[in-house]
Amino acid sequence: MSVDTPRRIVLLRHAKADWPQVSDHERPLAERGRSDAPVAGRRLAETGIGFDLALCSTAVRTRETWKLAVHELPERPRTVYEDRLYEASLGELIALLNDVPDEVSDLLVIGHNPGMHALADALAGRAEGDTVTRMNRSGFPTSAFAVLAFDGSWKSVEHGVGTLVDFWTPHD
Repeated sequence: MSVDTPRRIVLLRHAKADWPQVSDHERPLAERGRSDAPVAGRRLAETGIGFDLALCSTAVRTRETWKLAVHELPERPRTVYEDRLYEASLGELIALLNDVPDEVSDLLVIGHNPGMHALADALAGRAEGDTVTRMNRSGFPTSAFAVLAFDGSWKSVEHGVGTLVDFWTPHD
């Protein structure tokens, strides 16, 4: 695959989590999260994007979100559970994207805020329609996702490289 290949990154924030007396990393989904995650999966399927790879945080709530959402996709992509996604800074998230193999054209990242919002905002040098306004107005709620497109190698991912082509939330 050429480094000039059109690529897409979908940033999915985990579904609504519960607050039991466990460490933050071990927090499970709340009832609303268990109902929103499959809805997000169906909406991801409607985008028509065939993901080559899914990178999922190792936190319980992200793994549960992915388990419920992936069943709605026509094909299950290869999934890597990535420790670096949990509590990642913007710089760490960009570094993680820079490590994606160039054979991957469509990538799904299942992670957390504020990272997913910060990454979408940082990568979006351009936007279609009112996507940036809607994303910033909503604050990137649980189960929301942003779709960004760019051309080039994953090693070239940096601030402003992409176009925000879609933003979806389950409770508009």
